[in-house]
Amino acid sequence: MRVIFNEEMKAVADDLDHMAQNVRKAIRGAGEALLGTNVEAAQAVIDGDTELDALQESVVDQCVKLLAKQNPVATDLRVVVSTMRLAITFERMGDLAKHVAEASRRAYPASPLPEEAKNAFTQMQEFLDETSDNMVAMLADRDAKTAERVILDDDKLDELHKQTFELALDDNVEMTRQQIIDIVLLGRFLERLGDHAVSAARQVVFIVSGFDPSKNPGPDKEGMTE
Repeated sequence: MRVIFNEEMKAVADDLDHMAQNVRKAIRGAGEALLGTNVEAAQAVIDGDTELDALQESVVDQCVKLLAKQNPVATDLRVVVSTMRLAITFERMGDLAKHVAEASRRAYPASPLPEEAKNAFTQMQEFLDETSDNMVAMLADRDAKTAERVILDDDKLDELHKQTFELALDDNVEMTRQQIIDIVLLGRFLERLGDHAVSAARQVVFIVSGFDPSKNPGPDKEGMTE
């Protein structure tokens, strides 16, 4: 029975790794669509979301079957439950990347962002590109140190998100109403992508150590290593 569980869990883990790689691809594609006014990249992200949805359903279904058939306990139970949570998180990240791509496609051939906002959004996208790389690595290697770094670095994205609100409220920046709406929504989508990456990182820490960072997530991220 143990051999069967390990084999089935390996198949689930492979699907989860595939999801993480697809999310990274979606984040990068959404950034290219947004900052490069690339409608082909936008459409690729939108079309690719279907596969992420299917993978999420497959991972959750497999985990439910493992719970029903194998009745795992202790560490095994922790891994199965966290895997389901990770699949749901990755699916939501795919949806957020899709929202960014849809906004970019709608505004094409123009950009949904005024020129004054592009620097802040470029920095947010660069942060998310790096975070998505770390997310894939921490999952593939079950690397708690990389996961902790994702959690600790999230404040940087929060600060950039604040800048998008400041831009939206700045009377000295000439923007249409649609651009104001886009700055607020797109900034929120990117900030939420970071939040979900943190959620995924917490699940990896929980899988590896049994410690749940979400139970002690103070402003200094108490419980995390520096």
